[in-house]
Formats: sequence, structure tokens, C-alpha cells
Amino acid sequence: MPVAQRLSREDLSILALENATVAGHTCKVILVQGQLDAGQLRSSIAGRLDRAPRLRLRLAERDGEPWWVPDPELDLTAHVVESGPAGPGDEAGLRAAVAGIFAQHLDRSRPLWRIDVIPGLAGGRSAVVWRIHHALADGMTAMAMARAVLWDDAPASAPRAGAGSHRHGRPAHPASPGGLHLLGDLRSAAREAPQPWHRSPFDGHIDAQRSVAFSTAGLGALRRVGHATGGATVNDAVLSVVAGGLHRWLEAQHGHLGAVRVKVPVSLHNAAGPGHDGADPGNRDSFFCLDLPLGAADPLDRLAAIQHATKIRKQGHDAQHLDACMRELARVPPLGHFAERVLSHARSFALNVSNVPGPRQPVRLLGRPVVAMYSLAEIGTHHALRIAVVSLADTLNFGLVADPTLLDDVDQLAAGLQAEAAALRACLPAG
Repeated sequence: MPVAQRLSREDLSILALENATVAGHTCKVILVQGQLDAGQLRSSIAGRLDRAPRLRLRLAERDGEPWWVPDPELDLTAHVVESGPAGPGDEAGLRAAVAGIFAQHLDRSRPLWRIDVIPGLAGGRSAVVWRIHHALADGMTAMAMARAVLWDDAPASAPRAGAGSHRHGRPAHPASPGGLHLLGDLRSAAREAPQPWHRSPFDGHIDAQRSVAFSTAGLGALRRVGHATGGATVNDAVLSVVAGGLHRWLEAQHGHLGAVRVKVPVSLHNAAGPGHDGADPGNRDSFFCLDLPLGAADPLDRLAAIQHATKIRKQGHDAQHLDACMRELARVPPLGHFAERVLSHARSFALNVSNVPGPRQPVRLLGRPVVAMYSLAEIGTHHALRIAVVSLADTLNFGLVADPTLLDDVDQLAAGLQAEAAALRACLPAG
């Protein structure tokens, strides 16, 4: 049984974002080949729950402060449920069902997660829709939880799922905490400071409704494009795909093809060095911001510009400096709260684009092959769109969440991402 613990600074700030129109959770949409039974999945998770003790924690108040406390009466029948078929069972029906589930708030009287099993999809498939409150787990922690309670155990000789160097945004040599000061160096502070002159195409008063869309790209192909064009990373290619997709979407909307400022989360899990698997619990991340160039017509020009911008931020340890700064400001709560409000404003960034490594090898769930997995993350106030990316074997999966009252064609934006990934792939040298 896990022990009670105070919510971390990151947990508290994420929890504070939830309101009537923001549900506050992340979500994994897992497609398996075959029919799944919610009761069978519930029994499997029950036998493995000790591997992910954080899933037993619920919110409680102690001496006026929020705590994570163990729930000794955890009722898995309320956490693993069957939601019925997704309409006609096709992709549109699945997206509508997922959007409806995603818009629902999690029950704060219970541990903040729930799995909805959707059987009867086209092609004999089923879907697992797993919502986890972002205050309970960030992307890296959620992937560790999936390894613990969902994926079938791999043979001992197989490579470990999720291991390796494909960790989002981590510098090759993280700055030592002792070298970080209140504002870091002035250049990092200037790069990450809000830029109020930026206008966002996704700024508006959001509603409680959600729409979702999915897109895919070949991980190996994007990695080869990066190698062939001077060492761009997979995450650089992801941001380039997003920039190209936005270019296509805004062009169709007759919008301004200048730049869109994006927030790029950076995992700080296990910053102590190599040899760890990123499974330490809870939230441990920071971010940096950069402008995605939308005016360039050539995909390689976009990729080169993004590679240059991210390299500067990694070499300057912007994410680490920002994390140290926010921790210092949190010592004076009014200053910390003010800084969080400023950094979450629509003029600080237009779009959050996260990228988390998933299993490096194909995985199975209850003996059935997992054929696709998408990550979805909640939008924020005045941010009508969010894009989350997760890998599965040799595929990168893009999950888009939008407010349909402000952005009613998120599927067209997803198609633009698909087209841009294909355009980048076409840039690979022959042979």
C-alpha cells in the first residue's frame, strides 16, 4: 500500500487548472485487434496494481492542504468499465465516442483515473480509453504505469519496452542543479519570456465540449530524415510536421502564415543521469518555447529552422533554468502564482506540443496485439488546440484535442499533419 504524500508544486499547479470547462486529464486511446472484455481487463489490473501504487491514491485534505492518500476501498468496477460500441464502429464513431468520454471530469472522491473499454469496432477491434489526471501522472509516469498494469509481460530476452534514448527533449548532458540560479542566464530568460505581441489562432473562450482527431507518421522515416539533414532529432521532426500541418491548415483558412509560438514540454525525470528508466512517480517536467516558422514552403527549410532553435535552447538548458526559477518563485506563493498565470497565457504560447516515448517494441494486451496507441492531452483556457505525440514501435501517433466551438475542423488539421509527414519522408535520398 502506498504512503500518503503532499501534492508536489507541479501537482498543485496542474490541479488548479481544472474548472468547469477544463477536465485536467490526459488520455491514452489504445486499439487492439480482437474483442476485449472489461471484466477480464479489470481482473488483470487487480493482480498487477501493486506495480503501480500511485493508481491507488486519491485526493484528501489534511490540515487544510491537499494530499495524496491511499484508498483502502479501491473499487475497480468504477475504474474499469465497458462503454458500449462506438456508434457504427468506424473511425468517425470512435472519435465521437472518445471525445464524449474525454470531456467528462474524473470523480475526485476516487483515485483520478478510469478506463473505458469500447468493443465492437470495425475490423474486429476494441479500444481502451484510459484517462489519468495530469496531476497524478505526467507522460513519462503514465507510460511507466502502462508497462506495469496493461502490457503483457515481455519475455526476459526481449528489449525492455520504453527503454532507450528516445526521451523527449532531454539534453545530452543536463546542467547540474548547483549551477542553476534564480533566472539562469539572461539569454535563457529572454528566450522564454512571454512575448505579448504574438497573436494565437487558437485564442478564445473555450467550451466544455471536445473534438479529437488522429494522425500517424513513420518513426524510422522521420529519424532518417533528421540524420540526412544534419542531425535533427525526432522531436525536431515532430515540430516540423506540426508546423507544416499548421501551414496547410492556415493557408486553407486564409490565415496569417507568419509564426506560431509553441510550448514544448521537457521531461526532467531521473536527471541524475543514465541508467534509469524514467519510472519515478508523479510530475517532473519543465518546458521551453519557440516560434514555429509557417511561411516557408519547403519542409526541409522548416526542419532546419526548428533544429537551430531547439539546439540553442538545449545548449542553454532553458528548461532547467526555468524549472529552477519557478521553484525559487514558489517560495513566495503570490509570486509563484503570478508567474504561472503569465506563463500559461495565450500570449505566452499558442499551442502545447508534447512528445513522449512509448514502447520500442510491439506490445500485447490480454494476449491481443496493440495495433495503435494515441495520446490526448487537455486544452487550457484560451488554448483551443493541443497536440500530443506518443510512439509505438516504429510509428509516431499524433493525438489532437480541440474545442469544436472555436476549431470545428480538427480532422482537416490532422490530415495536414499526415500530408506534411509524407512530404518530409519524400525528402529522403533515394536508396
